[in-house]
Amino acid sequence: MRTQRIDPVNCSVARALAVVGERWSLLIVREALDGARRFGEFRARLGIASNLLSTRLDTLVAAGVLRRVPYQEPGDRQRYEYHLTEQGLDLRPTLIALLEWGDKYLAGPEGPSVVVRHRPADGDDVCGEPVRVTLECAVGHTHLPSGAVHRAPGPGARFLDGP
Repeated sequence: MRTQRIDPVNCSVARALAVVGERWSLLIVREALDGARRFGEFRARLGIASNLLSTRLDTLVAAGVLRRVPYQEPGDRQRYEYHLTEQGLDLRPTLIALLEWGDKYLAGPEGPSVVVRHRPADGDDVCGEPVRVTLECAVGHTHLPSGAVHRAPGPGARFLDGP
């Protein structure tokens, strides 16, 4: 029996990496999630070269992760702030998952440098507990071990000919 192979190029992981797979791109999104909006803020927080930052911001804007919002300080020319779109905000779980992995396998002996904590929106009931990413199936089963998850063809799958 011959098994059809799914085309690995026709993949949402590959498409996502084309947008945010470069190191600086996710760091820019991280800083935007922490409140950075202006070019100078990103440059100062990240220590990134201006030309590289400009290129990465352009890529994130073109991909719909960030949007440019004009502003002008009195006496200055118009400039732009960078605001996360819904697409950009939806990268938070990805960054938290990367942080968890890095904390588990790469943190120094002192432990993690950052802990992501729960801050309820109403501000009255402050939980403060650490946040973690949990895999959950559509039925609601949670805490799925890696071996309990597999890839299967989806509605947009393309198949390769041959073994």
